[in-house]
Amino acid sequence: MKQIKKLLTMKTEVQSNNEKMKTFKSIAYFFTTLAIVTFGLMACDSNPDVEPQGDLLPESFRVDIPSTISNKNFIAGGRYRNGRMMDDDSVRGDEIYELLGFFVALADESGELVEAIIENIRVHNIDRILTLTIISDDDGREKNLTVISDSDFEGKTWNYQLTITDAESEGNADGGKALQVFWNTDGPPEGIAIINLFNMDREENPLAGDATFRINYSETGEFGYEAHMEVLISGIPLPSPLLDPFAVNNMRLFAGKNGDVVDVWGNSNHPNATFFSGDQGFNWAFVASGNEIEDIGVAEVGLPPSDLDETDRSVLLEEYSVKNVLINEVTAAFPGIDQDLLATFLTETSAPGYFDSDGFISGGVSPGAPWDELALRLQDLTPFNPSEVSSLQVGFK
Repeated sequence: MKQIKKLLTMKTEVQSNNEKMKTFKSIAYFFTTLAIVTFGLMACDSNPDVEPQGDLLPESFRVDIPSTISNKNFIAGGRYRNGRMMDDDSVRGDEIYELLGFFVALADESGELVEAIIENIRVHNIDRILTLTIISDDDGREKNLTVISDSDFEGKTWNYQLTITDAESEGNADGGKALQVFWNTDGPPEGIAIINLFNMDREENPLAGDATFRINYSETGEFGYEAHMEVLISGIPLPSPLLDPFAVNNMRLFAGKNGDVVDVWGNSNHPNATFFSGDQGFNWAFVASGNEIEDIGVAEVGLPPSDLDETDRSVLLEEYSVKNVLINEVTAAFPGIDQDLLATFLTETSAPGYFDSDGFISGGVSPGAPWDELALRLQDLTPFNPSEVSSLQVGFK
């Protein structure tokens, strides 16, 4: 049973993805240095006679996700209820949900990164249509920055578009694009930001390949939320399956906020993941809801196949619930295993999972009425189609 437990915990993925988190955080440092140290070098305003219009840049670009369903209570320090550590009698709920916390935190970090980029560009008074050439203090390469108005993208006209490219790579198939931001200044805040890690800083991200992520942000009330963001990431390089079989290459997450409550749903794709039966490729599909004032959260996780073309919630989160998938996988590999023993071993994998400021409380057993209210919200939330997330490709205009 100890060896089954070792496989179920999927610790390798957490360690690997913590390294990936460092890669995303390093981009914030790149832009801070770029803005403070070198943004004005070789500056050339191609529209010096254009009348300044005041600060054009958007004020906000993300939904702040409560810590109860984000990284802090799942990975950092590995908290356990009442100090009870993992044992060999069951799979702890902390182990099942800690990856959910990581992926939610990665999306939250992406939104913070976009806002940091905008703030560091803001100090240079982007108040008109312009073109600048700068030298990156990090990778030593020329970067071109342009701001244009009335840009059409994906069937919509945006008031402004900001683009940063790696100058020497503009002849490449990707145009050397490092960053594009589309936003409106009339009406409720809304915008799109797209970032390519390699073109932004080749010194810090030499192995980033085609890794690109995108943030869609809106306060227009679309989808029934006061504010929402969608994070899409594709092309994260995969290590050898022998080194990290659970590595992620694509993910997509939605977060919507109404009052004190934030709803989250999404998928990460793990094309090399296998458990016991030999089947390969799974999505980590999830829904969650958190109250930032009461500091509580509820979440549900499924493990559908990567190539599953399905949008039905009952299939993604019930038929392919973590508990069902693990029972089926273990039973296929060990046909004679005692089913009662297996069920006991997986007790805390029952859905949903309940959390407070100290982390995981229980799986399948509600701590009380405040959590019940959040659990009801989960019934209206559904992860994305696994096959679409698996084939996701984030691109620029």
